[in-house]
Amino acid sequence: MNFDEGVALTQDRLAEMGSTMDQLLGNFRCRISPLLIGNSQWKSILGCVSRLPITMGAFPLGFEVPLHIRDPQADFGASMDGGTRAAAYFQERAANDTTDETARAVTCLFERTDAEHSSLRGIIGRKLMLEYDIGSAPEGMTPLPGIFLRPGDRPIIGGCGQVNDAAMVADALVSCLGWESDRAMRETVVRAYLAQPGDTRMDSFGAFPSRSRAIRLAVMGFESQKQICNYLADIGWSGQIAVVESVISRLIERVNVAMPGINLDAQHEGIGSTLGLTMTANRRYTKDPRYWLDGLTDWEALLEAMSQENLVLTEKLSAVSDWIREPTTLFSKSGRFVVLRGIHHIKLVISANALEKAKAYVFIVISGAGC
Repeated sequence: MNFDEGVALTQDRLAEMGSTMDQLLGNFRCRISPLLIGNSQWKSILGCVSRLPITMGAFPLGFEVPLHIRDPQADFGASMDGGTRAAAYFQERAANDTTDETARAVTCLFERTDAEHSSLRGIIGRKLMLEYDIGSAPEGMTPLPGIFLRPGDRPIIGGCGQVNDAAMVADALVSCLGWESDRAMRETVVRAYLAQPGDTRMDSFGAFPSRSRAIRLAVMGFESQKQICNYLADIGWSGQIAVVESVISRLIERVNVAMPGINLDAQHEGIGSTLGLTMTANRRYTKDPRYWLDGLTDWEALLEAMSQENLVLTEKLSAVSDWIREPTTLFSKSGRFVVLRGIHHIKLVISANALEKAKAYVFIVISGAGC
């Protein structure tokens, strides 16, 4: 059974379990530490996902958990591919409710990737990700989710002349969100690509419709601290590079980890002043068949190094460490599902020339194939 067949079977079996994502996610409350997500936050998350199809559970989903505040809150992320039952749900919503901006944007993107001989599909495939601000949302607000695209089918590698690829993905995001074309922001994306060292890659392009207008770029694959700092200087990042050097140096002194990637905001005015340092236990590449399969102890050294940052709460790090599990089984009326949990990445956010935030991104992968 290939990957697509496995996803299709998992979607079919999830559809037998229920219709909306809360009917699936509700099974996981007992597996999630209240230090990471409190009861009121969990109710907010279930309220949010009650508007999503349960078939999205056939694709990776997860939570963004702040490690620098005691409040047990989280944001929620999910993904899906075009041509699937989950995608059809959004397309039906877009057809029946013209005010549903998320469904319209998702449908617009899938129309582009599903078109015959689609150039965009040649770069990003048929996948997109949604990130819902829940814990981080202003009180009383329900922001539109962020949308992220990953160049996995044709990675955008530094030094390979893929300017058109980078611009095409950025243009697709801007167009499908209904934003006016912004030549200056597009040129900022292109400049960020042209400055990339060889072998680094633009890992994702994202946009948050409810936040300030920008394209969030994730650049991965740096080889050294010096390479990162030189890159920031080359793209005209307005923050203090010495602060970045200090944060990376502290980590390097404590642990031997894969060099951080960086998250940047490409704006009309240039590169935004906020910077995210993204760390993983191992180097990852989208097409690696073991992409989600870190070893049970691979994160120990990095989490220990993180615990020495004054900003980070050790009890939350401990709860994040406990998130990593060997595959377990979820029993339902439609049968058994294999559940894999782990850490996708850790992010340190530098803003106003100081380390201000630390976040863990934890995932759940569910499969009904072969059970």
